[in-house]
Amino acid sequence: MRPVRPDELDALPELERAADTIYAPLGIGPLPSPGTVEEFRSALFVLVSGDPPVGLARIDELAGGAHLEQLSVHPDQAKQGIGRALLKFACGWAAAAGYDELTLATYRDVRWNGPFYASEGFVEVALVDDWYRDRGLPPEAPVMARFGTRIIMARPLP
Repeated sequence: MRPVRPDELDALPELERAADTIYAPLGIGPLPSPGTVEEFRSALFVLVSGDPPVGLARIDELAGGAHLEQLSVHPDQAKQGIGRALLKFACGWAAAAGYDELTLATYRDVRWNGPFYASEGFVEVALVDDWYRDRGLPPEAPVMARFGTRIIMARPLP
């Protein structure tokens, strides 16, 4: 686990796109386009695993807090603990940066989403669009809710 290098930013959208293919067997998709190089560049923090990267965690600032915008692992590297390690490192980074919690938006009932994050101490706090509205943010892309209940989860940080 390490911070992304500037020369690796161009590869991250394709890594995210490849990771999103795991949703296809569930009938989820097509999903919105992956993050752009500029979005990765302007993130609070981007962590990668591997050289070249096979996994990534992107943390953005959202509503004044640290928000895990994306956690992606290339499907060829799935089920090796990379996602869990990235998540733990991201939580550690956010705590060290002074944030008191890390939030994320996810599908409540997809096993590698809601249940996975719950196993790492995240708890459901609201439906995505309700949480966004309460903070004056625009709603999530409508396509996301077509595939299941979308929730915000948060993990308190030490």
